[in-house]
Amino acid sequence: MILTVTPNPSLDRTYEVPSLDRGEVIRATGERMDPGGKGVNVSRAVAAAGRRTVAVLPLGGAPGALVADLLDAQGIEVAPVPVAGATRSNIALAESDGVLTKINAPGPELSPAEQELLLETVREHSADADWIACCGSLPRGLAPSWYADVVTRAHAAGARIALDTSGPALLEALRARPDVVKPNAEELAEAVGRPLRTLGDALKAAQQLRDMGAQAVLASLGADGQLLLDATGTYFATAPVSTIRSNVGAGDSSLAGFLIAGGTGPTALTSAVAHGAAAVQLPGSVMPTPQDLTPSTVTLTTDLPLNRLLTEPTS
Repeated sequence: MILTVTPNPSLDRTYEVPSLDRGEVIRATGERMDPGGKGVNVSRAVAAAGRRTVAVLPLGGAPGALVADLLDAQGIEVAPVPVAGATRSNIALAESDGVLTKINAPGPELSPAEQELLLETVREHSADADWIACCGSLPRGLAPSWYADVVTRAHAAGARIALDTSGPALLEALRARPDVVKPNAEELAEAVGRPLRTLGDALKAAQQLRDMGAQAVLASLGADGQLLLDATGTYFATAPVSTIRSNVGAGDSSLAGFLIAGGTGPTALTSAVAHGAAAVQLPGSVMPTPQDLTPSTVTLTTDLPLNRLLTEPTS
């Protein structure tokens, strides 16, 4: 079982549009409404793969009730933490050329009692978990050290923990030695405080995160592929993508694929890349099923082309 923790979940509305023209009426060609938040998306991808998952998340108001109903309909066990504030609603605009514009609301502020109940709910459900995936931004009220506390408690209970967050929350958590962290290129550059221009730059940054405490780093480099540094070695993998429809949740799908396949080594990286490549070819934040996956198209190597320029270098 994979337990996910999403401190700041959302109700996500995705609209497919031909293009964005500021100040004009834009007619959508498609729309979806999904439960959102990075950990929620990991649970959705795990469930789509036919595996058991439990989603721990604070929920409040009508949007929160709808998120719970949508998750239940997808076969996901929900461990809700009732909060006074309403769950946030987010909007994503997916253009036909693959460009995505997102409008994310801040979400409710959690009281000290709600924060403690969230931690206690994670503890209650962690005993049966093969992995705990803590994902996304922290809501108002939670200190940057909150994820570090979760990592420490998880390790004390004998659980493995994967972390997908950024900024001060990531840097604080590194000191608690999470089993794996999954930054994208921008988050990786932010964590080390310098731009990434080449694959070699990304490799050095990922190694720096390991030096700072991460036991493994799974770095998503967008169209350039994914990089894994863990106790078994260093690997780089790519997969062809014919058409990009939406990258909403693609990184979360990758993390799910990684954990489903054991969370370590080249087999897990191949699964991660196959899940990510399948996800971007689906609308909105639809998660791939086993029928959508083509792991045979993934190319994996330990001989990294360090001078390869990144398609989207970071600033």
